[in-house]
Amino acid sequence: MTRPIGYYVHHHGDGHRQRALAIARALGGGITLLGTGLVGRTEGIDAIGLPDDRIALNFGGDDRTGETLNERPSALHYAPFDHDGVRRRTAAIAGWIAEARPRLFVVDVSVEVAMLARLCSVPTVYVRLSGVRDDRPHADAFASASALLAPFHAALEDPSTRPEIVAKTFHAPGIIRSALAGTVDESLILVVLGRGGGTADGERWAEAARAAPHYRWEVLGPCSVPAEPPPNLRLRGWVDNAEEAIAGAGLVVGAAGDGLVSAVLAHRRPFLCLPEKRPFDEQCSKVRRLAALGAAVVVWTWPTPTEWPALVAYAVAQRREGWPAALATPDGPGRVVDWLASLPLVAALGRQSAL
Repeated sequence: MTRPIGYYVHHHGDGHRQRALAIARALGGGITLLGTGLVGRTEGIDAIGLPDDRIALNFGGDDRTGETLNERPSALHYAPFDHDGVRRRTAAIAGWIAEARPRLFVVDVSVEVAMLARLCSVPTVYVRLSGVRDDRPHADAFASASALLAPFHAALEDPSTRPEIVAKTFHAPGIIRSALAGTVDESLILVVLGRGGGTADGERWAEAARAAPHYRWEVLGPCSVPAEPPPNLRLRGWVDNAEEAIAGAGLVVGAAGDGLVSAVLAHRRPFLCLPEKRPFDEQCSKVRRLAALGAAVVVWTWPTPTEWPALVAYAVAQRREGWPAALATPDGPGRVVDWLASLPLVAALGRQSAL
């Protein structure tokens, strides 16, 4: 019996889960997903639900809150004192590793989980996101990993990334995608708001729709209902076929989360991007490269009503000028599975019996 692969899925945003599912499907079995909020959301793929480690549901990630003293080691991002969820999830991960003896643990993403898996004597592959991640916790996680996986094109690499980190990285664009074909509705502007955040103020999108009345505006994701929605605005909420909607849109508007950017690039849609503030300059770093390659029009501050028509026209015209060859999107999940199998230590451990 082949020893399994473990895959940790972070619970902020939905791109981590989507990547994990795509890779698991391509692998065809022998993988277990571990994460908070996974139960019932893994399409039948083996999964272990982990206790929540957040201090509060609206927690922003900083464990040094209020006047509470937390002498967090400089090698960690998140280590709150006396948190039962942290204790129980750590025990659950370590317990699964002890029982399953995985040949590999993929971490998407958490410095603490990566170091825990490594301390449990498991080779790790760390999913390295966009941005400037040159702090000590990331440096230690990168160094301890057998290899690094970047779910974006090498052309989108931040110029400040150290050469040895790039050399250790396998770039795998197009992990989150499906083969879709259909008609593009040039009159449709699709606004995509994700679980990781987004401008969910319906009044703002009503204002934008009024400013460009010759287009139909549809908003996917959580969004408040405006007091007087214009007739060309439709709030669709959560949908199961978001990628199909993206593939058929005349223009996509949204932030720079990995899932949305991957879908936009996969289907080569015009993209008007309003990046959001994220740790380690993640979205801003990504969109600067997208803009430099001609794959997005970036808006750094919320547009005024008079600015919307020109921005829409500019984004559509940019796409019609051609698609950057550097951003061709191959079969992401399949390439990842082949690459994982080729890692020497992973291949060697995979030949050992789980008994």
